[in-house]
Amino acid sequence: MAENGLSFLKQERNFSTQLVNLYNHSTNQLTLAPLMQKILVANRGEIAMRVMRTAEEMGIKTVAVFSEADREMPFVRFAGEAVCIGPAPSSQSYLRADKIIEVAKNTGADAIHPGYGFLSENAAFSKAVSDAGLIFIGPSAHSIEVMGSKIAAKQAAKKFNVPMVPGTDEPIKDIDEAMKIAINTGFPLLIKASAGGGGKGMRVVNNAAELESQMNMAKSEALSAFGNDDVFIEKYVAAPKHIEIQLMGDQHGNYVYLFERECSIQRRHQKLIEEAPSSCLTPSIRRAMGECAVAVARSCNYYGAGTVEFLVDENLDFFFLEMNTRLQVEHCVTEMITGIDLVREQINIACGNKLSFSQGDLEINGHAIELRVCAEDPMNNFLPDTGKLIMYQPPKGPGIRVDDGYEQGQDIPIFYDPMLAKLIAHAATRDEAIERLCRAIDEYYIQGIQTTLGFGKWAVRTEPFRSGKFDTKFIEKYYKPEYLLNNDPQAEEVAALLGAYVWEKEKKQNNTTFSTNHKTNKWKANRGVKERN
Repeated sequence: MAENGLSFLKQERNFSTQLVNLYNHSTNQLTLAPLMQKILVANRGEIAMRVMRTAEEMGIKTVAVFSEADREMPFVRFAGEAVCIGPAPSSQSYLRADKIIEVAKNTGADAIHPGYGFLSENAAFSKAVSDAGLIFIGPSAHSIEVMGSKIAAKQAAKKFNVPMVPGTDEPIKDIDEAMKIAINTGFPLLIKASAGGGGKGMRVVNNAAELESQMNMAKSEALSAFGNDDVFIEKYVAAPKHIEIQLMGDQHGNYVYLFERECSIQRRHQKLIEEAPSSCLTPSIRRAMGECAVAVARSCNYYGAGTVEFLVDENLDFFFLEMNTRLQVEHCVTEMITGIDLVREQINIACGNKLSFSQGDLEINGHAIELRVCAEDPMNNFLPDTGKLIMYQPPKGPGIRVDDGYEQGQDIPIFYDPMLAKLIAHAATRDEAIERLCRAIDEYYIQGIQTTLGFGKWAVRTEPFRSGKFDTKFIEKYYKPEYLLNNDPQAEEVAALLGAYVWEKEKKQNNTTFSTNHKTNKWKANRGVKERN
């Protein structure tokens, strides 16, 4: 009987996939789009929660996969089903494509959402999901492969006259070739890994004497990180702004851009503060960048959510940097200023539906700023911190959104990205958003680990940030650890303890008042349910 039931589920899933294919290749005469009934989220933490919440709103069941280190995480309890896929190291759990696909099949999932990081930009995983008769909620393997290589991406975008940083669009073969190109391009220059990301395989070369050693280090780091030592050379754009365009495309050739995000405040080439819109772009430059982003998407027949990143110099000239073929960490600020649920659109597009809106429907509503709340020590070069969340109480109030993945009492593991949460403030104006973010930071009580909260409040109140006259060298130019010492740690500790006392007291009162009549919801019910093994 059980085998017959499983067989029926598999047949039903295959039929849904066939409907998707029929819809995608029709001449738009078929209006019936298949309904996803269950999605497996191949990720963890706050992004897993983010995807599952939208899925639940759409009436779609959810499956979580988790490592042994994440057994007690909130996303595991929130999911309709949860399956342990391996030990804590991501190489033995979240990067095991074979196990993830196996779980999807066994639980009767129709589709897999990869979130970001891990397997989200892995072309082989996208293909394997499709080959297994499942829907990959993301772009095609072809698009991921083209844009996953910075060299291939440059070659594709170049055909559409997208502005490029001067340099090469082919891998550098040897040091002699590199020297010729360097002399022609001029110093300083940048050596970059073709398959790179997160600053890995990237080296600044200030003169000819440094070229060979920096090139060897870049190739070695690229090979270690990505299994590919191809590198190329670009002119080094000194102190640029990092501005990216959010876009969406469907499987019928429709594209829109959802304006820009400013992501210039970074450490180790990784973002800390993002905002939308940018304070420096004019409407004409915004439109030009948006149209270029759409051209990049068209160059690889892209569909789903994607982000095209640009460098912008002091003259507001912009140059194509790369395309991220997934949902971005900072997608929240775009959602706040547009009112568009990007995950919902991803799911609908994966089902074969057209975009639910056009470019003319979009407008910028207010201003949003996001701070990545990371378990890092800004007093010690932003090195990751670990420990127990002795106290964790996120802020609330008008215009505040917190996407988090941890709870009070949980340990912060050493195996994954140190981001605890994303704190987003939205308001009518940029100045109001800054003040709202600062108020929320003051109300965000965390004890047990060091975080980036204090840095975030300091950063957005500096004159360079308020004026918008800052770039990717913001931390290098303006920040010193001692600037955070102005905060009174004893006062903060007293406030945190007082907040914890009030919170516990209110919780006890609420439990006493409502426990006899309050209906137990799924979240609370799942707290006591053992995960599926």
